[in-house]
Amino acid sequence: MLPILLKTLPFFALIGLGYWAARIRFFTPEATAWLTKFVFYFALSAMLFRFAANLSLAEVWDTRFVAAYLLGCTVVYALAFGVARWRKVSIEEAAVEAQCAVIGNTGFLGVPMLVVLMGPQAVGPVLMVLAIDLIVFSTVITLIITGMRQGGMSFGMIKVLAIGLLKNPMIVSMALGLCWSTTGVAVPEPANDFMALLGGAATPCALFAIGASLAGKSAERLAVAGWLSFCKLVLHPAAVAFAALAIFHVDPEAAGVMIAAAALPVAGNVYILAQHFGVAPQRVSASILISTVVSILTVTIVMALVMG
Repeated sequence: MLPILLKTLPFFALIGLGYWAARIRFFTPEATAWLTKFVFYFALSAMLFRFAANLSLAEVWDTRFVAAYLLGCTVVYALAFGVARWRKVSIEEAAVEAQCAVIGNTGFLGVPMLVVLMGPQAVGPVLMVLAIDLIVFSTVITLIITGMRQGGMSFGMIKVLAIGLLKNPMIVSMALGLCWSTTGVAVPEPANDFMALLGGAATPCALFAIGASLAGKSAERLAVAGWLSFCKLVLHPAAVAFAALAIFHVDPEAAGVMIAAAALPVAGNVYILAQHFGVAPQRVSASILISTVVSILTVTIVMALVMG
């Protein structure tokens, strides 16, 4: 496991550097917000477009892969949701807690780290995981919370969801990249080099931004946050592994990427959603902080298992 730890440590060290810079106020919250925006709209989008444009749809889509990941996520989502309801919290809060249990930091941490550590064959599977997280589960939480507040579904709600998905640069960049790949035309070399250069900034900047954003997170409601971190770092990869390997018999290499992606800490966009809806943002904040710190060990263990 030590060789894997030595490979993952630089990624977490960059997160730690960002955290330290923000804690001493060398990097202000405003600077963190602008760096995050640069990564989200430019660097990571260029990386995702370049990856997708050099893949065929068959290299990304695999029905058994999708079914296995959705099944594993659904089991853990239902468990976290059920435990929250057992604790007598509202349906809206339960949906946010369930989101913490299954949505990992695939965009900012997973794509850069897994592709580097697991090789170019990890690109297709990790993009599929990212797409499912962004499209399926972001839609689910929005439908639950908005539906509870409005008393049911409406055309306006569906319209807002569709516009939200179309405005997400990660979804748009992956979709445009796959559309380009279907033409069979190679990306022009200057354009490919430009995106490689811009996309190369995604890894260090995204990791630094994760750390800097953690400096503003609080560790309140530790019992609940600890439970949600356990769901995300242990139960989620375990459920996905069982679904992929024992039920759907997904290709071992693709399954390994899926399991590693499932082991990632709680994503920052869950906090953005919680804050947007005004539902348990402190609980999500604590879950992100705890799961990110603990993931230094748990992600290393999972990576050692799937790569061993």
